[in-house]
Amino acid sequence: MDGSILESMGVEIIGVMSPVSICMFLVVLLVYTLSSSTTTTSSSSDQIRTAANLVYLETPSDSATQKLEGALLNALVFVILIAAVTFLLVLLYYYNFTNFLKNYMRFSAFFVLGTMGGSIFLSIIQEFSIPVDAITCFVLLFNFSVVGVLSVFSGGIPIFLRQSYMVLLGIIVAAWFTKLPEWTTWALLVALALYDLVAVLAPGGPLKILVELASSRDDELPALVYEARPIVSRAGGGGGGRSAMGLLVGGVSDSGSVELQVRHENENPDFISSEVQNNEIEILVDEEGETSPLVPNLLRGDREQMSSSSRGGSSLDNGSSSGRNRQSPGGVIAEEEMSPLVEMLGFGNEREESDAPISRGIKLGLGDFVFYSVLVGRAAMYDLMTVYACYLAIISGLGCTLILLAVYRHALPALPISIALGIMFYFLTRLLMEPFVVGTSTNLMMF
Repeated sequence: MDGSILESMGVEIIGVMSPVSICMFLVVLLVYTLSSSTTTTSSSSDQIRTAANLVYLETPSDSATQKLEGALLNALVFVILIAAVTFLLVLLYYYNFTNFLKNYMRFSAFFVLGTMGGSIFLSIIQEFSIPVDAITCFVLLFNFSVVGVLSVFSGGIPIFLRQSYMVLLGIIVAAWFTKLPEWTTWALLVALALYDLVAVLAPGGPLKILVELASSRDDELPALVYEARPIVSRAGGGGGGRSAMGLLVGGVSDSGSVELQVRHENENPDFISSEVQNNEIEILVDEEGETSPLVPNLLRGDREQMSSSSRGGSSLDNGSSSGRNRQSPGGVIAEEEMSPLVEMLGFGNEREESDAPISRGIKLGLGDFVFYSVLVGRAAMYDLMTVYACYLAIISGLGCTLILLAVYRHALPALPISIALGIMFYFLTRLLMEPFVVGTSTNLMMF
């Protein structure tokens, strides 16, 4: 029995929120595990200069004014670098340097998994005194990195393995960002949320341009994107000249945002075949076809069986099927299904078949995983109470973003609402709730 639309929408939203929650949870575990060793061995003089603290290195002896000015300068420079790289990516994609972009992304993923992930792996080995020799460690890291690159960028890979490596990439990058000083971290989060807002919604925003280019070409976005469900290749060689991406919500780049696409269900469709014999068409309907639990079959009552005979040819009339049943060149009519969120947005009547791989469901940029986890990881350095508050705020913001997609039917970024709520809840919990709870607990008061 098909579930209701609300249940299916809940399943799709949970399919996005679950990996985000897993990523944040593992980053918090890493922060708690490695914070004891890093605090005892690190000092203010041996900070690593990266693109996020290119201008100012924060030291505990600096005043609050110096920390604020230096953090703002660091955030400004970092956002300028991100914008420049994104515009360069758009320029390369515009001139069809897709092979270069794909190879660059493969190298970037290999670098993150091999070097940054290897550093975290060595820290875990030292923390727990795991007996591993250098050769075995190198072989493990190399195999881990190669399998990760193949899983993310190659076809025919199980979707669970691809999703797992995408979450691991987010965990590794977020764990490195948590090593930044406190003032620089908060300034970066605010600046990136504002940049994501402008880059996706502004008329000349780089992410908006990139999404429009990919939509016009029926091509995949040249970015690391988490997919809640696998990509389905459309068989049958039909030709549609229209884009298969009916709606793209947000853009995807280093800062990441939510993306929603109209898709065609090809997993277990109800199959209707036609056979032409003696100028007659016999339509056979398979009533036993199963449907995906994520996308219920909403069109079970719209099937029609028609036959017509004429001298020298035959034709099919779809009648009042609202354009949802398309006739393919081979005489096959396939019933199409839509995601409930896409059904709410009303983009189901303007689709045509395409030979290119068609993405399904909701996509989330890898940058969202990273910066959500950075916020929670920074909160974990203070207290568990702030971790709970920031987690609930981020998940609530992500849910609000998905709801706004269905209400406004307009491209929206994923960072601003969640980051704003997370930062607000962090400081409210740290400045107001934590002193209240500690005071009542120390005085043995119940509330």
